[in-house]
Amino acid sequence: RNFRCDCGNSKFKNLQCKLLPEKGKVNSGNKYNDNFYGLYCTCKRPYPDPEDEIPDEMIQCIVCEDWFHGRHLGAVPPESGDFHEMVCQACMKHCHFLWAYAAQLAGNENQVPALTKVNSIEDEGIALKVEESEEQKKEIKKESGVEHQEIKEEKQIEQFNEPSTSSGAACPEVVAKSEVPACKLKELQSKPFVKKDTATFWPSNWRSKLCTCEDCLKMYSELEVQFLTDECDTVLAYENKGTSDQETERRDPLMDTLNSMDRVQQVELICEYNDLKTELTDYLRRFADEGTVVKREDIQHFFEEFQSRKRRRTNRMQYYCS
Repeated sequence: RNFRCDCGNSKFKNLQCKLLPEKGKVNSGNKYNDNFYGLYCTCKRPYPDPEDEIPDEMIQCIVCEDWFHGRHLGAVPPESGDFHEMVCQACMKHCHFLWAYAAQLAGNENQVPALTKVNSIEDEGIALKVEESEEQKKEIKKESGVEHQEIKEEKQIEQFNEPSTSSGAACPEVVAKSEVPACKLKELQSKPFVKKDTATFWPSNWRSKLCTCEDCLKMYSELEVQFLTDECDTVLAYENKGTSDQETERRDPLMDTLNSMDRVQQVELICEYNDLKTELTDYLRRFADEGTVVKREDIQHFFEEFQSRKRRRTNRMQYYCS
């Protein structure tokens, strides 16, 4: 991402970039990690490593784009392989906000265990047991009932005082609140979640669940990870693009032509192709047996004779209509 070639900068004396001739002498957007020196992972070893006898696949982090051994991620990848993208330990520290999403979106090893709510005194390691008398319990119920009734009456008064929407007049405060989207990140951060010094593994659709409010977009920009909200940037998108490009390169022009024809035309073309292939193979075999070089004139002579034989065969054909 955001990487440009080095031709034309101070590393080369007289070489100008032909793709971007007007680009600057220094490519400030380029980030050179250890991969450019043939070193990978936290172990900073080459791949394949001649001194490493442990079989282990390498996984690419979708943030820093470095490659890591599965055993050096601080967390074991899911055995089922049911994940599409990985974020390494260092990038999880850099993108600390992802831990709030990890409990909901990442693998089971990132799930937060169930927590029981405790009061502020219990948070400090002190637990108190208070026994209430029957009179105190009755008094509490009575007070809570009064409070509940007061809250209910206040709500009814507020509803009565609200302007009618049928008249076309809308409350400015209500409209303003509805226009401001709720921040998904703040909502997740309000719940308990666990931070670990490990990599995380994410499903295929996890990026679409990231918050895109104004504050979060500003945070992505400051952390230089705006691409996380781009569905076309995913590993799956790149794999699909590579597969489609390979299929285009492997496409057979003959098969494309056949698919555009009707049945009769397909049979005629296949017969012509087989005749051409057989006669050209026999013709070239003579040169191979004699050890002579095939010249341009020989190929022209072959196709002239082939066309002549084809015309003679066509003229001898008789068609009958029943």
